[in-house]
Amino acid sequence: MQRKAYVPGVAALLAALLAGCTGGSDDGATSDNSNPGQPGVATEAAEPGKYRTLPEPCGAVGDKALGSLLPGLQEIADEEQREKAYAGEPTLAYDTDRKVGCRWKVESADATDHLFVDFERVVSYDKAVSDDSEAERLFAERVEAADLPEPVISESASASGSSSASGTPSSGEPTAGPSGTPSAPAASGSGSSSTTPSSSASDGAASTELQPRLLDDLGDEAFVDDELSSSGSTAKRRTVTVAFRTSNVMVTVEYAEQSATLGVVPDSEEMQDKARKLASQLADSLGG
Repeated sequence: MQRKAYVPGVAALLAALLAGCTGGSDDGATSDNSNPGQPGVATEAAEPGKYRTLPEPCGAVGDKALGSLLPGLQEIADEEQREKAYAGEPTLAYDTDRKVGCRWKVESADATDHLFVDFERVVSYDKAVSDDSEAERLFAERVEAADLPEPVISESASASGSSSASGTPSSGEPTAGPSGTPSAPAASGSGSSSTTPSSSASDGAASTELQPRLLDDLGDEAFVDDELSSSGSTAKRRTVTVAFRTSNVMVTVEYAEQSATLGVVPDSEEMQDKARKLASQLADSLGG
């Protein structure tokens, strides 16, 4: 399904951040190098970021969380192989104080699960730009690149809101008869019960609630992405990504599952719940 980009305020935020980095002073003050030989106005160095180091990535995810995200771990009979699977595999890192990550891949009778956790500490090389501001700019670029769809408002919610605003009762609500007593609601044209939603309506509500979106309960800012792709013939692979920023550290949790049974689609709600729970635990461990 083609997405319609929805990045509220991101473009404006990027423009503001760039203007702050490149724009001149409103009061006409010059930098030390703008007028050689003349006294300049010293630029106050921006505050450093809250975080100076990063956690050890493979140890950042506890065994309980791994057991929930990777159920195949319990099916590994060999103890040495099981311990190796729990340990994960660190990604190549040239500077462990700047960027680290860890991967897990476990097969079970039902599916193959992948987990990737990445930590990145942002450092600004511009003394006039704080580490937090630079991290905010970079995270805004990530949100824009995610191409999140525009939030969908269900027709029933929209109709209810417009009815309340206009004072006109919505369909299904009793209307006052000539004597002032409520009369029965008008029957719908389809003949279906007004109190029993159709399966398609229920599915639509679920997909709206689980669509890729911004999150307001994780770190300083966050989003969740959810993509379903086909691999091979009809095997389905779902990838849920939860990314968040806390001060000058950006964290990514990527959780993917491919069913072992053709035609079986990994459950979006369950995978999002697990990925968001892990991301919340990582945020807590950072002290953010």
